[in-house]
Amino acid sequence: MTGSNRTVHLAVYDTFADWETGHTTAHLARNGYTVRTVGPSREPVTTMGGLRVQPDLSLDELRAQESTLLILTGADAWDTGDALAPFARAARGFLDAGVPVAAICGATAGLAREGLLDGRTHTSAVSFYLAATGYAGGSRYVDADAVTDAGAAGGGGLITAGPTEPVAFAREVFALLGVYGPEKLDAWYRLFHDSDASAYEVLQGE
Repeated sequence: MTGSNRTVHLAVYDTFADWETGHTTAHLARNGYTVRTVGPSREPVTTMGGLRVQPDLSLDELRAQESTLLILTGADAWDTGDALAPFARAARGFLDAGVPVAAICGATAGLAREGLLDGRTHTSAVSFYLAATGYAGGSRYVDADAVTDAGAAGGGGLITAGPTEPVAFAREVFALLGVYGPEKLDAWYRLFHDSDASAYEVLQGE
């Protein structure tokens, strides 16, 4: 996916799992993307790692047409109530507008409850974690590190991953946005996932 819009929105909320998108946002920023944080409000939030984050904008200010991707991370609140349901509804708006969404860990359960995984190929931590939401998409579940569903014509693509796969999650984001070509993307993954030193030469060579 290419285009003039190079703004990526990262959802932030209390207890969000800050390590799950570190690779994604760092390498997007190093490749010319602007990462803007979106909170329930503009009040600071505290990550699972204890870091305080001041959101750039509130959820009610978020507009799909001003973004190239919405990233949703895991957080305790996805499984303890409906506090984060508005972020799942925002994801629906993005997908309906043809703008992709990337969800990892507990955020996949939020999307399942919103009905966004019923007709899309997806993954998560384990299949029974999503099954517990009562969603209707079990037949579309794939046991993989990370999955991209390109979406129907006019709909945005959807990336999903489990909590132990932040590098594969980043790989799928980079592929969808066209950040790296196939050879460099493979090398990037081998370097950061497998510690394959030979991949570094490929990355430096392009």
